[in-house]
Amino acid sequence: MKNTQKKSDVATGLSELFEDSLKDIYYAEKALTKALPKMAKKATSQELIDAITEHLTVTEGQVDRLEKVFEVLGLKAETKKCEAIEGLIKEAEEIMESTQEGVVRDAGIIAASQKVEHYEIATYGTLVAFANTLGEKEAAHLLSQTLEEEKEADSALSNIAESSINIEAAEEV
Repeated sequence: MKNTQKKSDVATGLSELFEDSLKDIYYAEKALTKALPKMAKKATSQELIDAITEHLTVTEGQVDRLEKVFEVLGLKAETKKCEAIEGLIKEAEEIMESTQEGVVRDAGIIAASQKVEHYEIATYGTLVAFANTLGEKEAAHLLSQTLEEEKEADSALSNIAESSINIEAAEEV
């Protein structure tokens, strides 16, 4: 495939790649503030609904924290379309549409949510490493906070799935 990007659109250094990645995850977090309420509405387990609703509040805080990262770096907070999150959200929507309401759909929502969490964990881990390498200690600290929140969300989803939802879904045949 021929590279048709203009040279000015291509990151030429780690700091540009870092900035580009920040714009990408900023888009992703904003998109999730719209997607999470839809997932909560389609869920039936109160425990899952509560976890999604709580993570929505955390995600809104993460958007604010990313804006602070842009600020400490002296950058304008801008988004860049994140194709990965678009695909993950689309997949979640397809799962919700193609499963029957109840525990099976809840299991699908958890699976889709964990894919998102794993994407975010990978992205924030990379951003922390980039920030540390670039000597951006305050940005690294802020991004590390979000990384830990994403790991906690993933763990909470695993606990919900393994303690009840997956077991109940397996019995629905």
